[in-house]
Amino acid sequence: MTTSDVPAREEIVGRAAELVPVLAKNAEWSEENRRLHDDSVQALADAGIFRLRTPKRYGGYEADTRTLVEVGKQLGRADGSTSWTASVYWIPTWMTCHFPDAVQDEVFSTPDVRVCGTLSPTGMAAPADGGIVVNGKWGFISGAQHAQWQEIIAIFVDPAGGEPYPVMALVPMSDLVTIDDWHTAGLRGTGSITTIAENLFVPQERVLPLPAILGGQGASEANAGSAIYRAPLLPVASASSVGTVVGLAHAAREAFLERLPNRKITYTNYANQAEAPLTHHQLAEATQKIDQAEFHAFRLADSVDAHAVSGAEWTLVERAQARGDLGAVVRLAKQAVDIFATASGGSSVFLDVPIQRIARDIAAVNQHALMHPNTNAELYGRVLAGLEPNTLYI
Repeated sequence: MTTSDVPAREEIVGRAAELVPVLAKNAEWSEENRRLHDDSVQALADAGIFRLRTPKRYGGYEADTRTLVEVGKQLGRADGSTSWTASVYWIPTWMTCHFPDAVQDEVFSTPDVRVCGTLSPTGMAAPADGGIVVNGKWGFISGAQHAQWQEIIAIFVDPAGGEPYPVMALVPMSDLVTIDDWHTAGLRGTGSITTIAENLFVPQERVLPLPAILGGQGASEANAGSAIYRAPLLPVASASSVGTVVGLAHAAREAFLERLPNRKITYTNYANQAEAPLTHHQLAEATQKIDQAEFHAFRLADSVDAHAVSGAEWTLVERAQARGDLGAVVRLAKQAVDIFATASGGSSVFLDVPIQRIARDIAAVNQHALMHPNTNAELYGRVLAGLEPNTLYI
């Protein structure tokens, strides 16, 4: 075990910003090949991006969520798939830090380890001597090709009786069957393939009840005093994801402005698109939506960090607001991207023009079950109306 000096947030964000050219260069390759370019993964590792949620005793940074948002934003400016995959790794890595310390010793013995995962309970688990046996199939596993471990969710059913409940387990990727089925319109570079467990034995020390993690209660003694591991899962997962979305909105604006000086508006007398009042309205409206998205993203991150430091309990309304902020970021960012895409003209449909990929990526994010603006808004409003939430994922 090694304890390293933790760089300041500004340095980590600066490293992410320096990656923009190489990640952007590899974005088209990643989309065509439906997986991240190996050079992009290595660049992320070299910059310490995979260490943000790793405990300090393993050489990690234990970065707060505000740092995750800032880093995700920079990565998203370069490539939505790369940023999304990095942010997905942060969440199961954080979840790994709730397992017993001996399990963490095994997982984090790999430098810059990458843990992929899901929150969907699409497996079944049964008791076995010394652990459980799992059978299941998990889709949308972003970054599976470059991961060493996967966090899986399964419904545990005890034949002796008792209410079934979801459990979280850590398994090596070598124990899973992978299905290359990621043929999609957006976030193609994430390689979010399907994984399968067939009569897979998982030792008990690598199994935790999911409700405990949803409530921020883990089995790690070494991490018990660390602020970032005290939060409930869903606010953490929400805050880990929004940086990518904000970054995509910024990428759309940058792509639009880069092409603007050389564009006219066909079939009009505007020889320069920048001279058209419509363009001014589009730029202003989209930029203000990005500003609003950033407000919700940073409010969410700052709320998670403040609770972690103070140790204050999360109220039900605060948990619902975290999901509401997540949905607001996704909705506003897509609206901004759609404005820029609409204003980019017919030539923007060509695959070498980045705005078309950005638009498809943000559309894919909006369809994600946890990210969906309508789902999050309904949950937030339901709690505000004094009703009980209709989901465990809060």
